[in-house]
Amino acid sequence: MTNSRKGGGLLVAGTTSDAGKSVVTAGICRWLARKGVSVAPFKAQNMSLNSFVTLEGAEIGRAQAMQAAAARVEPTALMNPVLLKPGSDRSSQVVLLGKPVGELTASRYFGRPGPAANPRSDAVSPEKTQYGGRQEELLGTVAACLEELRGTYDAVICEGAGSPAEINLRRTDIVNMGLARAAGLPAVVVGDIDRGGVFASFFGTTALLAAEDQALVAGYLVNKFRGDVALLEPGLEMLRGLTGRPTYGVLPYAHGLGIDEEDGLRVSLRGTVRESVVAPPHGEDVLRVAVAAVPLMSNFTDVDALAAEPGVVVRFVDRPEELADADLVVLPGTRGTVRALEWLRERGIADAVARRAAEGRPVLGVCGGFQMLGERIEDEVESRAGAVDGLGLLPVRVRFAVEKTLARPVGEALGERVSGYEIHHGVAQVTGGDGFISDGGGNALDGCRVGSVWGTHWHGSLESDRFRRAFLRWVADAAGRRFVPAPGTSFGVLREEQLDRLGDLIEEHADTGALLRLIEEGAPAGLPFLPPGAP
Repeated sequence: MTNSRKGGGLLVAGTTSDAGKSVVTAGICRWLARKGVSVAPFKAQNMSLNSFVTLEGAEIGRAQAMQAAAARVEPTALMNPVLLKPGSDRSSQVVLLGKPVGELTASRYFGRPGPAANPRSDAVSPEKTQYGGRQEELLGTVAACLEELRGTYDAVICEGAGSPAEINLRRTDIVNMGLARAAGLPAVVVGDIDRGGVFASFFGTTALLAAEDQALVAGYLVNKFRGDVALLEPGLEMLRGLTGRPTYGVLPYAHGLGIDEEDGLRVSLRGTVRESVVAPPHGEDVLRVAVAAVPLMSNFTDVDALAAEPGVVVRFVDRPEELADADLVVLPGTRGTVRALEWLRERGIADAVARRAAEGRPVLGVCGGFQMLGERIEDEVESRAGAVDGLGLLPVRVRFAVEKTLARPVGEALGERVSGYEIHHGVAQVTGGDGFISDGGGNALDGCRVGSVWGTHWHGSLESDRFRRAFLRWVADAAGRRFVPAPGTSFGVLREEQLDRLGDLIEEHADTGALLRLIEEGAPAGLPFLPPGAP
């Protein structure tokens, strides 16, 4: 790729949410990185409860952190300047450049019809964001972040959100064609053919865009195709004839290529099993892990490291009887700790967890799950419910602070090094029990353990291989299972292999030469307009 003062760029848009934008963006990043191109991911605005903490202490979406890993670069706040963390169906916490700046309803964030604000405002103060600033006011901020990345890297691969043809949101759009037009980015549109209707989706998405937006839509990528591509080619040719735009590749359906989903698991999780390595257990028994599918579940990717272990079956559950045969029950993080507590009690899961603890059967709470295991929660920040009784299984009292803890700590647990990341408003006061994570010198750093019940604020701790194996050995012994962790399992290596598979998808099934020209040169001139265009 030719060097210039401004690196090339590309917007990966989609016909729908979950069309495969995150996977395609990561795959392009890995393909370019393997070619020796310095590349970075970018998502102007992300709505997700799965987040990550960068080295500078900024909170960004986990999908962008994984895309940075695909690009072989360290993630920064520039790669995801706006993160929305839903707290209900109608409101979200707004995280701007890695720091929370307020809670907004959807109508206050996106803005009701009325006089438009200045779309080129360079910044939005926390006060303005908190008290009625609109999405369009952030366009200058996100454009500046993208400009800085393009001044640093040879290429920046931008991921859109939802669909660019959300005509009700186009006026204030900063993540799809609003960004593309502001930065002069060419766009490819990804469609999930496994859902059906992909040709209509490609055509309709393009035809609902304004002429200026259509001029940047260079073509399409078919995702999740099963079968003989030759059977699809007549349709691709007809699509080109109808739109004047090529299809840049047909990516086959492949299992196990998700990269830290953004939107969470939005439906009932009963029966949903986290995709695991297809390998028999190293010992004689499997180990069963049940994860309570609490409302507003956040960073459920914490259990991916467990699912990566041969012989560990991870299952999300929402009924107390589904805990009966579990060797380990996990209470995960949540954006609504008090609401999740109510849900556990309403469903009878709280009582089932208490019985497990009384029987000496393993329970692990992570972040919000840790807080729920404590004696008492004082929350005037998240739910504003005041004082609420916890499950009472750990001698811990939690007070929610206005300032969010964002950190990347390192410590020791079960005699092994462990690292993680912290994202929480709750401050835990541990009044008894044993420490969970220490500094290696006898000083407690985080968490608490009483008998078979463990709790920690550290997300990602189970990705530390030696600690995870030590913890699973303890769980197996407590559960009476003849399970033995496979000694060679490396979660980091498995992640790298997964990212390489994404790069392979692009390299083997996309027109990489044409994609490279788009990134370097922008959208081709003279792309035809498809009526009717935006209303």
